[in-house]
Amino acid sequence: MDHIRNIAIIAHVDHGKTTLVDQLLKQAGTFRANEAKASEIRIMDSMDLEREKGITIRAKNAAFRWHDYHVNIVDTPGHADFGGEVERIMKMIDGVLLVVDAHDGPQAQTKFVLKKALENGAKPIVVINKIDRENARPHKVLDFVFDLFMELNATDEQLDFPVIYASARDGYAMREIHDKSETMEPLFEAIIKHIPPPAKSDVSYFQMLISNLDYSDYLGRIAYGRIISGRVKVGDSVVRINKDGRRERAAVTALFGHVGLQKVELKNASEGDIVGLCGFESAYIGETITDTEERVPLPFVDIDPPTISMKICINDGPLAGREGKLLTARQVRERLIRETLTNVSIEVNDTDTAGHFDIKARGEMQIAILVEQMRREGFEVLVSRPEVIYRREDDGTLLEPYESLYVDVPNENLGDILQSLAWRKADIINMEHQTTTVTVQATIPTRGLIGFETDLVNATKGHGIMSHLFKEYGPHKGEIPTRNNGVLVAMEGGISTAYSLDTIQERGRLFIAPQEEIYEGMIIGENARPDDMPVNPCRAKKLTNMRSQGDGKGISLAPPLKMTLERSLEYIAPDEYVEVTPKSLRLRKKVLEANARKRASQKVM
Repeated sequence: MDHIRNIAIIAHVDHGKTTLVDQLLKQAGTFRANEAKASEIRIMDSMDLEREKGITIRAKNAAFRWHDYHVNIVDTPGHADFGGEVERIMKMIDGVLLVVDAHDGPQAQTKFVLKKALENGAKPIVVINKIDRENARPHKVLDFVFDLFMELNATDEQLDFPVIYASARDGYAMREIHDKSETMEPLFEAIIKHIPPPAKSDVSYFQMLISNLDYSDYLGRIAYGRIISGRVKVGDSVVRINKDGRRERAAVTALFGHVGLQKVELKNASEGDIVGLCGFESAYIGETITDTEERVPLPFVDIDPPTISMKICINDGPLAGREGKLLTARQVRERLIRETLTNVSIEVNDTDTAGHFDIKARGEMQIAILVEQMRREGFEVLVSRPEVIYRREDDGTLLEPYESLYVDVPNENLGDILQSLAWRKADIINMEHQTTTVTVQATIPTRGLIGFETDLVNATKGHGIMSHLFKEYGPHKGEIPTRNNGVLVAMEGGISTAYSLDTIQERGRLFIAPQEEIYEGMIIGENARPDDMPVNPCRAKKLTNMRSQGDGKGISLAPPLKMTLERSLEYIAPDEYVEVTPKSLRLRKKVLEANARKRASQKVM
């Protein structure tokens, strides 16, 4: 056990932790020189979406050998919406590498993941990364990190953290900023020296806490976790203790460890090892696996509650089934339930309406990633606007979730952003002026955050940066106005024509181009006024034998506005859906027929 080290890598989005893992694996000699992996970058980002967005979504295990030491390493997400991944990993490790950008310093998500690590007593090593940047300010950033540790009530031992300066991209690390180094050797040495080996348990029987899940078509569910005490081998009869206290006995059918990114089969494993164990078909995160029925379950870290809910429904539109293969309520439900098996921070519930499912999660980004994965698998679904989850106190007071918001904006855009925040009922807590930017810290109702990123990107021409963390439930802030503008709704189906769109574009911005298939109730653009306007995008030019004044005039259409899935979910109003298919994203009204829509709105009034 003295030769095992279990560490997690934590950081804010885009501070370079996945690149750092690459270098550790490569320089530890995990890959042969002629292996394809040896020349890849961001090896740990195995999902397509992670590579496209440049963020880590799923926590992943890897391991490397350095001299006589076996180091298990877990790459955790840096985005707060995927916080459920971070919280459960903390039970598997003894130390963390906190990666901080040498210019940006600690950001909101750095604070979130570090708080979880310190609460669990993990020993930190601070890695100040990207010191090769022209505007790097490592000493200033180190002061910021120390202040952050103080703010999070770190113990004296945790405050005495070692610091390594690194450039993960160029593959070198050093103890002092003026040292000469061309390898990651100082970081390897720091891990071995400062991260403690797994603590020795005072009991000898087998216990393991499930902290992560994987699935294999051949072996079924693989439960990942750290062996807290004892030994286990393939064929042993073990007991799983359910969350509700029920016991289930099964035989261990397979054991897995890691060498690099590869799963390797093990015959046996002992205290301190991080392993995958097969044998339980319905194992769940947070449960205990032990040797006999009489044992007491191990404590598990509580996970922050979900704050956002959305509806995912089967696609009942006129164009349903044209592009996707998986359309039925049964298929959608099975896929959503499968997601909850490996993702603890998502909840799925059936509703009174057949084919409509209620999804609760940490943030809209988390649901958008799930929907994006589903569309790539061939699903067609409708997704509603995110709604926050309210609570009531015992005395009947309505409570809503609040978030701590951190916004970095250029000086010239500060007024617009403060106005937008005031409109969204945010309270400004602090403002810090840098040379060209201002950092604003605010407390904002989660409702007010929906759509704020779109406003920020538009107002700052893409230069604004924001991050947010769940803070607490607080008193309801009253009405927060949603979208300022109404939409242009198609009043009949058909194929859109350039002739018709030419006149419609005077009313607002278009979301569609000519020669697209349209149906009644589909949203084809944004109105310049606050109310919805019915339009006909399929009207063709009447042919007559009289020469008209318009002959010979070219039609000039502005390019249509194409929104991503996240932007679409923020944009829609409560009476609208985003229709998601493998090839298209369309916005539509929940009730497609104009007369039925009118009757429904009168009922609400």
